[in-house]
Amino acid sequence: MKNHLVRTHTSAEEFPQSEHLAWKIAEVAADTVDVSEATEEMIVNRIIDNAAVAAASLVRRPVTSARVQAQSHPYSPGSTVFGIGGTYSPEWAAWANGVAVRELDFHDTFLAAEYSHPGDNIPPILAVAQHTGRSGRELIRGLATGYEIQIDLVRAISLHEHKIDHVAHLGPSAAAGIGTLLGLDTETIYQGIGQALHTTTATRQSRKGAISSWKAYAPALAGKVAVEAVDRALRGEGAPSPIWEGEDGVIAWLLGGPDAKYYVPLPGMGEPKSAILDSYTKEHSAEYQSQAPIDLARRMRDRVGDPNQIVKIVLHTSHHTHFVIGTGSGDPQKFDPTASRETLDHSVMYIFAVALEDGEWHHERSYAPERAQQPDTIALWQKISTAEDPEWTRRYHSVDPDEKAFGARAEITLKDGTVIVDELAVADAHPLGARPFARAEYVAKFRTLADGIIAPDEQDRFLAAAERTPLLVAGQLDQLTFTVADDVLARAPHTPNGIFDGAPRT
Repeated sequence: MKNHLVRTHTSAEEFPQSEHLAWKIAEVAADTVDVSEATEEMIVNRIIDNAAVAAASLVRRPVTSARVQAQSHPYSPGSTVFGIGGTYSPEWAAWANGVAVRELDFHDTFLAAEYSHPGDNIPPILAVAQHTGRSGRELIRGLATGYEIQIDLVRAISLHEHKIDHVAHLGPSAAAGIGTLLGLDTETIYQGIGQALHTTTATRQSRKGAISSWKAYAPALAGKVAVEAVDRALRGEGAPSPIWEGEDGVIAWLLGGPDAKYYVPLPGMGEPKSAILDSYTKEHSAEYQSQAPIDLARRMRDRVGDPNQIVKIVLHTSHHTHFVIGTGSGDPQKFDPTASRETLDHSVMYIFAVALEDGEWHHERSYAPERAQQPDTIALWQKISTAEDPEWTRRYHSVDPDEKAFGARAEITLKDGTVIVDELAVADAHPLGARPFARAEYVAKFRTLADGIIAPDEQDRFLAAAERTPLLVAGQLDQLTFTVADDVLARAPHTPNGIFDGAPRT
C-alpha cells in the first residue's frame, strides 16, 4: 500500500491529472491484478449476507416503495430485483436492491476515520454485471475494487467530522468497481469517479434527530448515481476536476478546508485488492457500534439479576459511539418510546436496555412498538448514559487490528450500592471475537432471515448459485437473486401511486 497526500490546490497551481486522487483510484480500478482465494471467498460470503438481510426487509414499506419504482422501469436484458421475476433497468435495480440491503442496517461494516457499509457496493456492481452479461469472475473483480476503494477512503478521510454523510465515499467506490467490472480504461473510470462523488455528497442529517427511511435510501441513491455516472463517462462526458483537490472542490468546502491534508492508502500496481478482509458483518440488526454492547449486555445479564434494582448504567466508549448513537448526540429522540425503528437503531441506550432485559436481539421483535413502549424498559432506558473515554477513542482509531475496538465498558450501579463492571472490545461475530463469522455462519444467517420469506427449495437454489459465483459464466449472474411467492409479497404495505405509475392519486 502507498499513502497518497491529498490536499487542496488553487486553480493557478500546476497540478497534473495524474496526481489527482480520482486518477490514482482509477489506476487501481484499471489494474488487472488477480483476486486472492481469501478475498474471493469473502466476496461470496457478502453476496449471501446481502441477500439474507434483503429477504428480512422485503415486505417493509421503504423496500416495497423502491421495488415498485423499479418495476416501473422494465428492461431487457436488464437486471434482477430481489423478490420478483423479470429484469429491470440496471440503475433502478441497483436502487431497489440497495434499499432492501440497507433497510435493516444488518449487513457488513468497516469503521476507521469514517464509517461505512461496503456491502452497499454489491447492488450497483451486480446490477451492471447482470445487464452487460458479465461472468462471475468479472463480478468478483469488480466487487474487490468496490470494497477496496471505499475502505481505503474510509481509512483516511473523515466525513462525519464535517457533517457530510458517509455515502460520499460510496459513489466513487461503486463507480470504480463498475469500471473494473467492465474493463474500462483509466480516463473513463476517472471521469465516472468524479461525477459520482460530485453528485453523492450530502449532509448527515439523514442520521441525526428523527431518522427516517431515507437512511436506507441514501446508499441506494449513491449506487444508482454511480451507474449513471459511468454510463455518461462511457459516452465521453466529463466530471468536475479535480473533484477532491480543486479550489472549490470537496476538501476545500465540504471537508477540512483549504489547509487540510489527508493521506489516502491505495494498493500499488500489481498489489491485490484485499480490503474486504478487514471488514466485518453483523450478527445483530443494529448500528455497528451497538454490536459489542449487545453481546456485553447478554453476558452481564445473569450478574445483574432484576433490572428493577438498577440505579444507573454508564457506557464508557469511543467518541464516535458517544456522539453518534449515545447521549453525546444531544438527540432527545433517542429516548422516545414512539421513535422510528431507524432512530431506535441509533440509540445505544435503548439497545442496551432491551438486550439486558431480554438476553437477545431480534431484527423485528426488539424494535416492535409494543416492545419499545414497555414501562419497565422505558424506566431502564432513561437510566443509561454514555461517556467518551480517550482510551476507547484511541482504540477505535487504531490501525493495529489486534487492538482496534468498537465496544464499551459498562458500569452498572444497583440500589444496594453494588457496581458491576464488564467490558467487551469487539462483537462476538467480529474476526477477533468469541464466535467469528465464516461461511457456515453466513449461510445460517441467510437461512434464519429467509425463513417464512423464501421457500426452502429457492433458498437451496440461491445458496448453491452464490457459492458457485466464481464459476458462473456470462448470462448466469441472474441466478444471484431470489424470488418469493405472491402471498409473501401480499404482506407488503400498500404504497400510493407515484409519478412513475402515471398520474398520482390524491
